[in-house]
Amino acid sequence: MLRYPSVDELALRAAALADRRPRDARLRRVGTSRAGLPMQLLSVGHGSRQVLVVAGPHANEPVGGATVLRLAERVLADPRLRDGADVTWNLLLCLDPDGSRRNEGWLPGPYTLGRHFRHFFRPGFREQPEWLPDGAGRAALPETRTLLALQDELRPFLQCSLHGVDVGGGFVELTRDLPGMAPRLAHIAARLDVPLELGPYDTLYWPALGPAVFRIPPPP
Repeated sequence: MLRYPSVDELALRAAALADRRPRDARLRRVGTSRAGLPMQLLSVGHGSRQVLVVAGPHANEPVGGATVLRLAERVLADPRLRDGADVTWNLLLCLDPDGSRRNEGWLPGPYTLGRHFRHFFRPGFREQPEWLPDGAGRAALPETRTLLALQDELRPFLQCSLHGVDVGGGFVELTRDLPGMAPRLAHIAARLDVPLELGPYDTLYWPALGPAVFRIPPPP
């Protein structure tokens, strides 16, 4: 069973990867949270094309942390995914380390509903670092400013945020059509026995590009 790592475990395991493969992986501090916790970026590869993967965009969604560690190991093991593709993978270990720390009461398991909801924490809308209620120029949270600075520095050709859900199935939100995404998603979901969410609440009235694949509407 997948075990969700804590903020400290994420940092330790990422540091171990960088120490083991110093030529291919680098770990650096890119920001500081409101409570003074470090925000760290693990970069794998030396390609000219930048990918930015953001884990922990919401405090109660720890699956992203486990995913970026697995992704780093996969990319380190297969040079075709980095040098062969001319790609550098930039993995932000956690966008909201303060909120994630407040969920650590249920992260080690056992994964029961009672344990989860007794220790559950999710900040209010304006304290979620990925949201920009007042626009990028007025971003108030240091975590948000860190993410925006990374986007300006890296200019990624691909950025994805690793969200999670308590119930229901998987789905993908895209900023534009990505041909082939729907059949690939369906294949992966079938292989891993993951249900697909064909009408998630987050995407009500959004254009569907295929089963469980939706396009984010442009801002008004």
